[in-house]
Amino acid sequence: MAVTAYILVKANTSEADRVKREMEALDDVTQANIVAGDVDFITKVSVESPSDVKDIVAGGIQTIAGVETTQTYVAMD
Repeated sequence: MAVTAYILVKANTSEADRVKREMEALDDVTQANIVAGDVDFITKVSVESPSDVKDIVAGGIQTIAGVETTQTYVAMD
């Protein structure tokens, strides 16, 4: 059973399109959107296990230049 998670990303960069492209290039990222509000992006991932969510956030999204903070929400249904 796949695990779906949403990662809210705050970025400190004027290169939003580049950050979006880099997130979309990561394995298991199914969607990345630039949004208005308290965060700059909402990224959706679909992985095999909850530990895979941690791996893609810590080893992928948080390593992108300009990404400041992330908040992760795992879907319950």
